[in-house]
This record gives sequence, C-alpha cells and structure tokens, in this order.
Amino acid sequence: MTRIQSRFVPVAAGLLIVLGACTAASPSASPPASESESVAPSVATYPTGDIAIELWTKEGDPQIDFVQQLADDYNALHPNVTITVVNKGVETLREDLVNTALSPDAQPELVWTVADHVGPFTTAGVIQPLDAFVDAGSYDPVAYSATVADGQQWGVPISNGNQLMLYWNKSIIGDDPPADTDELISVAQANTDEAAGTYGFVFNETESFWLTPWIGGFGGKVFADDGVTPTLNTDAMKGALQFLYDLKWTDGLMPNPTDYTVASDLFTTGSAAMIVNGDWELGNYADKLGDDLGVGPLPLVVGHEDPHPYTAGAFFMVPSGVEGDALIVVADFMKWATDTEQQLAMVDALRRLPANAAALADPIVTGDPLLAGAAAAVQKGTPQPTNVEMRCVFDNMNTAIRDVLGAGNSDIDTVVETMQTSTENCIATQA
Repeated sequence: MTRIQSRFVPVAAGLLIVLGACTAASPSASPPASESESVAPSVATYPTGDIAIELWTKEGDPQIDFVQQLADDYNALHPNVTITVVNKGVETLREDLVNTALSPDAQPELVWTVADHVGPFTTAGVIQPLDAFVDAGSYDPVAYSATVADGQQWGVPISNGNQLMLYWNKSIIGDDPPADTDELISVAQANTDEAAGTYGFVFNETESFWLTPWIGGFGGKVFADDGVTPTLNTDAMKGALQFLYDLKWTDGLMPNPTDYTVASDLFTTGSAAMIVNGDWELGNYADKLGDDLGVGPLPLVVGHEDPHPYTAGAFFMVPSGVEGDALIVVADFMKWATDTEQQLAMVDALRRLPANAAALADPIVTGDPLLAGAAAAVQKGTPQPTNVEMRCVFDNMNTAIRDVLGAGNSDIDTVVETMQTSTENCIATQA
C-alpha cells in the first residue's frame, strides 16, 4: 500500500488535488474547464511514478469478479498504477477499518462498502469527506444522498438500491408472486417437504437486516422522529418477530439453521421456491435460474402495509490517511469507475441498478424486466439510517433475531424489552 505522512487531508487541499486529478491528461480524465463548467482548472497532474492502491470490497464471489475487472481495466489505462482487490465481509470490513484509527498505516487506499458504515467510520475518524470528489449532478439524487451526514458527503455512489426483495422460481410457483403474507404462507406451505429437503420460503435468519423490512410492514421504525432515540419495544417489532418466528417454527417453512449460504444454495439449486435476498444477488440468480427467475417487492403484510426494506447501495469511501499521489489516483478511479460506461458494464455483469443518472435512464436498465422488478422493490424501501446509533440498533437486533429464529425463543415480549434496554445502554456508552 502507498503510505502517507498524515492521517487527515484538509478539505480545501483535497479539492485542489482532486479537481486536478479529474482534469489531468489521462485516458479516464474529464474534459478541461473550457469544455465543462463544473470542473476547475488543473492544479495537479496525474502521477507518473508507481502507485499501489489497495481496495477493500464487501463484494464476494462471484460479484468480486466485476470489481477485479474494473481494477484490471483501470490498470491497463494507467500502467503505473496497481490496484489490489481484497474481499472482506461487511462486518469484517467495518471492524478492520475502525481498528485503523489507532494504526492508520494499516489503512487501504479505498473501500467499497455499504452506507451504514458512515456512522462508525466518521465516529472513529477513519474516512474523509468527499464533497470535493463528487459531481452531485452525475448521480441519482437518492443514491447520492444516502451517505450525506452532518452536511458532508462521505461516499461516492456505485449502485442504487441494496434493498431486500422477493425472488421466486417461476417453475415452482408460477409467473406471479404472492400478493400478501397470507398468500406467501399458503404458497410456501404447498412447496415445503422437509423429508425431501425442499422448502417454500427461506432467508438469512442470522442478520437483522432481514428483520427491518417487516418492522416497516407492521408500521414501525427503529428510531423516533428525532432520528436517534431507539423505538424497538413496540407492537411493530413484536409483530415482525412473531411473524418470522411463525414462518420458521410454527409453519415449518425453513430448515434449521438457515444462514445466508444455506438459504441462497437452496434457492439456486431449486430446493427453495422463494427467497428474500438483496439486489446484489440479482446477477448471480439470473445466471443460475435464467427465465425461471422472478423478482419483485416483498408482499403486503395483511392488515398493515408493504414491507419497507432499507435502501442505500454500494459506495466508495476514502480512508482518512490517503493523500498526495494516492489521493489523485483514488479520485480519478472513483470518477472513472462510476461513469456511464462503467456503470452500464456493472448492470450487465451484476444486474444492479446503477447510481449514475445517465446509466439509470438507459434502455438497458429501463427495458429489463428483472431490473424493473428491482426498481419496484426500491420504491417500497426507506433510506437506511447512517447515524452512529444505528450500529447499536443493528447489533442488538442481531442478538434478538438469532435468539428468536436460531434458538426458537418464543418469548417475544421479553426479547423485545431486552433489545430496547441493551440498545439504550449501547448508545449511552457512545455519548
């Protein structure tokens, strides 16, 4: 990794460096100021010396292949630059970067991660603001705003969505998905045969991200109107947990245990009729199921409302210690990697909604029925909170959902009371 002398880069200095990078004479550079009013005159040139960039990404197999292809293509444009792609699970990436607060020399030059990392990263001081890096007009406003916190931009949007949605196998349940949760249960029961190893409905029971849409479906939120006070001990939370408990333990629709890998493998091998998973699997599932794949929003909660999955997307974030030539290269790479051409390549490779506004309006996106289903699911979503308190909420909801679904604890009232108290105590320790 290219090492630096100081952890922090002043915003004004960053602006000069980044704008210089964007106007440098390189194959991925922007036109000069005379051709684009949004770009300032160059004050820096693209580095000619050898530059090593380490990129940490949440993307795993097979999605990491696209990240590696981006790195390889950029390396081909800039032979003096080497981008090394390193996969880290979402939670491992968060923990490892936060830990660099005490050892900034261990930081990578760039991370590709999720919006909810903004809170812990800014609290730990391990990323730098990107207002000077980003032309807001190039991106979909919803995607762009997902990493704004305290009036500053902390991420460059890569994809638009990150929402959970319903995938179904048309060869098992037909062309149309269940319209509501009653129909979901009925269809799932009809396609569950535990002895044969087939199940009607599966999802990752180990992470609270899969709980949040149903909280919204039962009319709840995790924060009060002030955006920081946790509201977990509610009828909505109890309803959501009871609903999921019944799916597994009362209706017997899922094997025990059902983590991310188990659920996804069952679906891709035709042993599960339906799965709740994120837009990041759209390309993989399309490759595996072909024309048998259906995609759309989660079904209406009977007596309540549509589930509201969290939405955000994937984002580049720049560690706090990156400066000088490394920052010039990182800024140029982020701009290049999210231009219209590369974003359409992402749509083709990953079947994700792009964050680039021009790519989002392209017929490649608007004319694709699977992407149309994903877009419909985004419309049902709600922006994922990025404040630091959300980390406490996620952690304690993780404990709760693992207790209810993994251990089969049916005492929902006590689980929810403990979740609320533990979250309040966690937030108090951050004050």
